[in-house]
Amino acid sequence: MVISERLVPASPGAHTSVVVMTMTRDRAEGLAHMLNKLADLSPNTPVIVVDNGSSDETAQLVLDEFPRVSLVRLRENAGAPARNVGVQRAQTPYVAFSDDDSWWAQGALDEAARRFEDHPRLGLLAARTLVGPDEHPDPLTTLTRDSPMGRATDLPGPTVRGFLACSAVVRRSAFLHVGGFNDLLFFMGEETMLAYDLMAAGWGVAYVEEVTAHHHPAPSRGPSSQRLAMEERNSVLTAWMRRPVKVALQATTAKLAASAVTRHPSRGALPQALRRLPSALRQRSVLPEAVEAQVRLVESGDRP
Repeated sequence: MVISERLVPASPGAHTSVVVMTMTRDRAEGLAHMLNKLADLSPNTPVIVVDNGSSDETAQLVLDEFPRVSLVRLRENAGAPARNVGVQRAQTPYVAFSDDDSWWAQGALDEAARRFEDHPRLGLLAARTLVGPDEHPDPLTTLTRDSPMGRATDLPGPTVRGFLACSAVVRRSAFLHVGGFNDLLFFMGEETMLAYDLMAAGWGVAYVEEVTAHHHPAPSRGPSSQRLAMEERNSVLTAWMRRPVKVALQATTAKLAASAVTRHPSRGALPQALRRLPSALRQRSVLPEAVEAQVRLVESGDRP
């Protein structure tokens, strides 16, 4: 999968690396803008770009213009699990994620590191996400702030199931322990599976208001039918891999089948899910009862 890489040693004392996945391929200009933003705010932060099989000048741009940035080139688009490659190469105890249209606020990564150091059970920190030039809170941020899962005494904020990968920081050892983002899901909704696996392994997943990320998606990047289909497909696959049979069958699979009668994205999602179902069943490991109870609490209020 990896066709070439340039790895730059982390500065002594560095605590958090940033893994940047070229989420939308062939976006060299957006990536350059993001890397310049990050360099201005955190000049000593190690950055690892994972190039998801782009065919434009993305890789050469990083090599020529950003000599302090590590670059890992993949032969083809690996989807969200491309982040796993970056985390494996990180040399710091904590790893923050960014996409080619997102970056971290001044001081955010230092604050995140302090929260990890003060809370040894914290496996993933979900940051406040501000969207666009007017910096309005992402809708998911608003929901996670008031998560019905409550706040454990040994975590820095409310426990959450949902988060945005482009504004999350992980404890590297915890992330690698659970295998990172799941290969079967590829893209869309991959965050839920990671949250499940971290919680099942005893790690905390918490929202922290004081850590901020900026997200400036392109105006044209609305929810396409293909993205919606992948999201519905992955919801079914995640349920079969981690939820009780009744939930997987009734709450996701049957719901998708009924939706496929009238909705175009669902008609595409159903056969995709069925083709991947045997692989999902081979990875089946039901959540511990306490975690399942927390997930059901969230679903009863339709919250993250």
